[in-house]
Amino acid sequence: MCDNDSMDDMVQYQLKAAQMSRRRFGAVTLGAGVASLLPAGAGAAWIEETEVDIKTPDGTADAYFVHPGEGRYPGVLMWPDIFGLRPAFRQMGRRLAEAGYAVLVPNPFYRTKRAPTAPENPDFNDAPTRDALMSLAGTLTPQTTVTDGQAFVAWLDSQPSVDRKRKMGTMGYCMTGPFTLRTAAALPDRIGAGASFHGGGLVTDKPDSPHLLIPKIKAQYLFAIAENDDKRQPEAKTVLRDAFAKANVPAEIEVYAGALHGWCPPDSRVYNDAQAEKAWSRMLALFQNALAQHAAKGA
Repeated sequence: MCDNDSMDDMVQYQLKAAQMSRRRFGAVTLGAGVASLLPAGAGAAWIEETEVDIKTPDGTADAYFVHPGEGRYPGVLMWPDIFGLRPAFRQMGRRLAEAGYAVLVPNPFYRTKRAPTAPENPDFNDAPTRDALMSLAGTLTPQTTVTDGQAFVAWLDSQPSVDRKRKMGTMGYCMTGPFTLRTAAALPDRIGAGASFHGGGLVTDKPDSPHLLIPKIKAQYLFAIAENDDKRQPEAKTVLRDAFAKANVPAEIEVYAGALHGWCPPDSRVYNDAQAEKAWSRMLALFQNALAQHAAKGA
């Protein structure tokens, strides 16, 4: 169980967060407008954010780390989408920190280049941009995901703002939805919750398909599926439901009506405010249930 001081930190912090005005992503514009997601100065006195370098077996990863200024909180590893570490994901990390979590957002392409790894306001429909991004994504493998996940979780656990007596969460978008499954499977006693937003390639016919790792996972899960992704692969949700049911692990798997692939990050060209807020609220409920109240095994 959690010690009383740690639980007091969480309760007091979430009371503060509840008193703050509701943070909305809908007003955001591209580029510099991401900074307008929060009212000026709101929460600034009690949130700390830094750009950090993390040693991994394959090099040095640049990342963004944000957490409440005092106390210890559950750690969360937030994997960005194919457009990489950028202002929108820094803002999402900050928003999650304001809810009472210590959040790390890494640059998954650090082996090739430091962030930013995509042009400002990228258009995936532009062939040169798409080719460059797909080339970057092609440098990553299931093994690099596991290597990085283990390094990032270990780094989080070394931070004084992270409560090692509570399990950790991981969340991913688009190409990094599968990263959450690989991380949770590699560290089943440490990862207590996972969330995939419009994740791609979760269920494939290959022997290393991410869904085949579910028997190794102990983390409770959220899968927020875009409507057009579901139309392309309607069987994926059933495969995921069956696998989690067989593993006896809770999983919320929902197709978000009207939401297109990529709808969650606030700088997305297909951003859907109502459905993004719904997915965010479901993720917060999952983390509250799976992380805030439960201790990590052996801590």
